[in-house]
Amino acid sequence: MSFNQFTNLDFNTLRTQIKDYLRSNSKFSDFDFEGSNFSVLIDTLAYNSYITAYNTNMAVNESFLDSATVRENVVSMVRNIGYVPRSTKCATAKINFDVDLGTYTDAEGAQNPFNATSVKLHAGVVAIGSVDSGNYIFSIPEDITIPTNTIVRQDADNRTANFTDISIYEGNYITKTFTVDSSQLDQKFLLQNSNIDTSTIRVSISSGGVTEDYTEYKNIFEVNEHSRLFLVQEIENEYYQILFGDNILGKKPENGSEITVSYIVTNGDVGNGAKNFTFSGKLTYNYGANDLAVTSGISNITTTESSQSGDSIETIDNIKYLAPRVYASQFRAVTANDYITLIPSLYGNIDSVSAYGGEELDPPQYGRVYITIKPKNGEILSTAVKDSIKSDLKKYTVAGIKQELLDLKYLYVEYDTTVAYDSSFISNKLDLQSRIVSAIQTYARSSDINSFGGRMKYSKLQSIIDTVDKGITSNITNIKIRRNLTPLFNQLATYELCYANEFHADLEGFNVRSTSFTLDGVNGDIYLTDFPNPDQKTGIIKFFTLSDNGEVLYVNEKAGEIHYNKGEIILYPTNITSTSLNDRIEIEVIPESNDIVAKQNLYIVLDTTGNSALHLIEDVISSGANRSGNMYKPPSSFISSKKYTR
Repeated sequence: MSFNQFTNLDFNTLRTQIKDYLRSNSKFSDFDFEGSNFSVLIDTLAYNSYITAYNTNMAVNESFLDSATVRENVVSMVRNIGYVPRSTKCATAKINFDVDLGTYTDAEGAQNPFNATSVKLHAGVVAIGSVDSGNYIFSIPEDITIPTNTIVRQDADNRTANFTDISIYEGNYITKTFTVDSSQLDQKFLLQNSNIDTSTIRVSISSGGVTEDYTEYKNIFEVNEHSRLFLVQEIENEYYQILFGDNILGKKPENGSEITVSYIVTNGDVGNGAKNFTFSGKLTYNYGANDLAVTSGISNITTTESSQSGDSIETIDNIKYLAPRVYASQFRAVTANDYITLIPSLYGNIDSVSAYGGEELDPPQYGRVYITIKPKNGEILSTAVKDSIKSDLKKYTVAGIKQELLDLKYLYVEYDTTVAYDSSFISNKLDLQSRIVSAIQTYARSSDINSFGGRMKYSKLQSIIDTVDKGITSNITNIKIRRNLTPLFNQLATYELCYANEFHADLEGFNVRSTSFTLDGVNGDIYLTDFPNPDQKTGIIKFFTLSDNGEVLYVNEKAGEIHYNKGEIILYPTNITSTSLNDRIEIEVIPESNDIVAKQNLYIVLDTTGNSALHLIEDVISSGANRSGNMYKPPSSFISSKKYTR
């Protein structure tokens, strides 16, 4: 008897296979395995085989990147292709504060300024920041020294130091020291703390009374036997170890030298959003031969950028997704896909990345790459974060190509849905309405929509609504798209709004509607709308107001232009003085297609707030109340263009 089916390795199958094998032997052909003690031996063999098969299967799975589940194994495999998983990232804020050194009284009673030329803010704790979840420590990884300025005062000249745009990092500052022992062939310098932000690691080595700072290894082509470099490598338990050179690639620490490693251990994304800080740092100034502590004259901290960009350690799934793609790009940024792959490995606080070449624009902008990032926390990236990303990209980009980091623009999709239901199945309309809204909100958070290049799929939205309850018989859903215009108040400015989706062009106009605003030199609330040209590809934008009886009165019949085929609205130089919505004008458009696509730097938001509408009507045909249907009027499938304003 042949036994060659080894794919089913569960306990019961193994037990059956063992019994079948024994029965194939003539000595056991009529043996009652279940009624004898021999069954215990069979169970033991099956259990042992099961454990062995399970362990073998798991070991083999851990040998391949796509099937590995243990983080240490995944990290080890991607190390072979040069990928370094991103560590936990500190939430980072920027602050300002001033230090007034004051004066001292000499022996003659005169007030004299301290003649210190600089003030040092020491590495370690700087401030305590407050967020909704509690208070968190913010630190700096290295000393910051600021020169003093002489301030002329009425009583006496004074020395002040102005700390401006100081970056502070959420977390505790840790320092560890190691002594090099060359007798240990495999000496390791382990940092046994989880949640280390590796970008804050600072290393110095002291030997023979000389202390040298080491920098993190970035590029093998810049390394020689004299290079003072170190390498950070993730090991088990999300700990890290520091590696040094061998006097061929990088300088090797001498025996007996002392290694000092400092770093910040952070809480990741929970530190995001801190705006208010209390100073808790250590300041000193040099006076004569002594370093004296600054204990007074410290002004209140002002925050220039609230804390952001904090993030947890890179997940296993993200490593498995990004590592092969980064390797495929060969750590260079040439194509748009290269940028989309590399940027998440450089900056962790990312939901989605868009990148496209200037040659795709109309008119083309050759030699430029346009990048837009949707952060996990907040709506746009700060200027400092943009500068940091651009600086990191320089190591991978081609000379002559300029990178432009654009703020993302939100394209809001609003729906007006009428749902017909069979009253024999639905007893609570409010409950049904709540479940429909919840289902739409779930779709709004899905990967279909929440990414650059995402798409709001009309048929899918309708299907989601229909499947909420078997009592729903149909739905009619109308779609509008909206951009928010943030004007520059009290100054002439030209505005361009790109929707990147073709507009519907009804020749009667009013395909575009807005909330109200005011104009310099014009009385009353102003609105804007459109009137197509005969080709229905372009048209003009008009400003109008409404009379007391609702009549449209135009105040500017050529305020701008509209391109229906491109999905663009352009307003000619306009002086807007105020808006009804404080800081914005909402401009809605009827799209030509109900499938809405996020192109270039647009990011779709399916608006489930009060700007969208949901109506419930009884389907009297399905319920039997009006089988003939002569009293049933289906809702319109078209948005009326007779409405003048939003």
